[in-house]
Amino acid sequence: MSRLLEGRGELGSLMRMATLIERAQRHLRGHLPDEMREHLFVGGYRQGQLALITDRAVWLTRLRYEQPRLLQLLHELPGFESVTGFTLKVRPVRPSRPPLRQVRHLPEKAADEISSCAKDVDDPGLKSALERLATHAERKP
Repeated sequence: MSRLLEGRGELGSLMRMATLIERAQRHLRGHLPDEMREHLFVGGYRQGQLALITDRAVWLTRLRYEQPRLLQLLHELPGFESVTGFTLKVRPVRPSRPPLRQVRHLPEKAADEISSCAKDVDDPGLKSALERLATHAERKP
């Protein structure tokens, strides 16, 4: 496996690029103010431009002012001498929302029918499942 990753094939070059990008991200984050560190991501390298991604426009604005200093910091790392600038992008991170709960209503008459079916069932697993289902009925006070 290590030969495959170290080789000259596509997977080897992809792994080397991922390692370089991760190293650049760590280096740049280490030189940013504390409040900004977790909002910077290095997205890739293309035609001399390193893509810097942030989750909000306010951080993008701050990155624009930091570009010359960040480029100088990046040139300190071996392998990044050829970077000529940055492509800045905003990619908002949307928190995943739990799915909406669909509430179903079971009329009392339907619950009575299910209960009577449960009485006639011999299988204990099915019988208990039907009885539990019947308890979900809307009971009138």
